[in-house]
Amino acid sequence: MLSFVNDYCENAHEAILQRLIQTNREKKPGYGQDSYCAAAQEKIRAACACPGADVRFLVGGTQTNATVIDAVLRRYEGVIAAVSGHIAGHEAGAVEFTGHKVITLPQHEGKLSAADLRAYMEAFRAESSWDHMVQPGMAYISHPTEYGTLYTRAELEALASACRAYGLKLFLDGARLGYGLVSDGTDLTLPDIARCCDVFYIGGTKVGALCGEAVVFPHGAPAMFLTTVKQHGALLAKGWLLGLQFDTLFTDGLYLRISRNAIDTANRIRGFLRQRGLPLWIDTPTNQIFVTLENSQLARLQEQVQLGIWEPVDQTHTAVRLVTSWATGMDEVEQLGQLLLAL
Repeated sequence: MLSFVNDYCENAHEAILQRLIQTNREKKPGYGQDSYCAAAQEKIRAACACPGADVRFLVGGTQTNATVIDAVLRRYEGVIAAVSGHIAGHEAGAVEFTGHKVITLPQHEGKLSAADLRAYMEAFRAESSWDHMVQPGMAYISHPTEYGTLYTRAELEALASACRAYGLKLFLDGARLGYGLVSDGTDLTLPDIARCCDVFYIGGTKVGALCGEAVVFPHGAPAMFLTTVKQHGALLAKGWLLGLQFDTLFTDGLYLRISRNAIDTANRIRGFLRQRGLPLWIDTPTNQIFVTLENSQLARLQEQVQLGIWEPVDQTHTAVRLVTSWATGMDEVEQLGQLLLAL
């Protein structure tokens, strides 16, 4: 079976595995107080052009989202997200489990708009019983979005401006950030994100690491953040395992170099889809490819390919998702292409 179901089905980039082997018998301090975490933090600060940033390492995306949101918000505050946002639909209510409501607004190809955010905040402030309601304290976005789409620099700046106008923190989920940064036509960079956001994270789990996300607070972490991480059961004793991976990913541009493979292979798949005349459900520039298939075509493809079922289009068609990664081989893509051409 060919697998195009997600971008975290391989172990880790060989450079990371080699360093894990090389350092296997070293004795290191725990909880992120080691030299590898320190080195990775410095490299990430440099990549973000943000020398004063506070950089912390957590294990996974859902854990990171729930912990960061809980650490930043007051007990009575909620977080605004697009209705399609990951925290709203695919994290099993993890944010609500911490006591913070996810307030959903319309999505526009997976994105939250500054205009909708401003309209919501104006309506909220005009509500006479506002103090009986969940107080908005943060706006959450992901880049790339759940639909594989990207924010432009202008869109991110507009969101940042809206958040500052209404006293909201802006949090960017970067689980697939590497793929967004190297996509064709993007004008958004890591320094742009650090300039606009109050907190964001650089995804490792889906971009070459065994596991791990690097959380960046450009203006400093909330008070007692490590303690909050521990309260969430999210503090890894062997913290050097995360630091070493990010130190490797941010050495000699490895993070961006391996991310580009996902874009090149995804573009090749899109070429096969165009050649076969199969319609894209949504056109994206990243490593997530959404295509509409007849249900009979889908059944035949599933005999040889693992893929994601996204949603029904109508009674006879389904939107499916094909995902490439840092490790996807062009030979796999060519095999998939021949299957697509034969549908």
